[in-house]
Amino acid sequence: MSLLRPSIMMMLILTAITGIAYPLLTTGLAQVMFHSQAEGSLIERDGVIVGSRLIGQNFTQPKYFWDRPSTTADAAYNPQASGGSNLAASNPQLDKNLQARAALLRQADPSAPVAIPVDLMTSSASGLDPHISPQAAYYQAARIAKVRNLPQASVEKLIAANTKYSLPQFIGQPVVNVLELNMALDALLPHNASNTHS
Repeated sequence: MSLLRPSIMMMLILTAITGIAYPLLTTGLAQVMFHSQAEGSLIERDGVIVGSRLIGQNFTQPKYFWDRPSTTADAAYNPQASGGSNLAASNPQLDKNLQARAALLRQADPSAPVAIPVDLMTSSASGLDPHISPQAAYYQAARIAKVRNLPQASVEKLIAANTKYSLPQFIGQPVVNVLELNMALDALLPHNASNTHS
């Protein structure tokens, strides 16, 4: 009995510290120091939340830049079912998926180069990646310029303005957030602005 009381006291103390005080402290600091990130890095347009900087969306209209393919369960970019396809390189289904994606991209723009950037063909490990490479964005520039009746140079300038680089640059590749880029497109052409979710 003499050992039971100190054990119970220690359990209660550690529970209070690690189960209550520490989570409250870290949550409070996150809200103060990194409020946007702690709230999900949400993006608003005209006071309406249109998405998150952390989760891709299933853009399919030709006037928008398209994300990487998503293989999350039930629906594309489902944050509750994050995961890749887990198809091995030797799996015939992977080849079929790649061919179908290539056909879709070429149908959207038959004049596009034959070589398609790999990130437009393959899903990320999470299936939620909101970024594409600058090469994948430039690949789509001609299609978007044509659909929106814009000079291609204007679209490419917008891509360059929305390309983000890691600091220092040698630890990562430049990326473009597709939702932010599409919102910049809509801001460039207000008469074409519509629901930035499709």
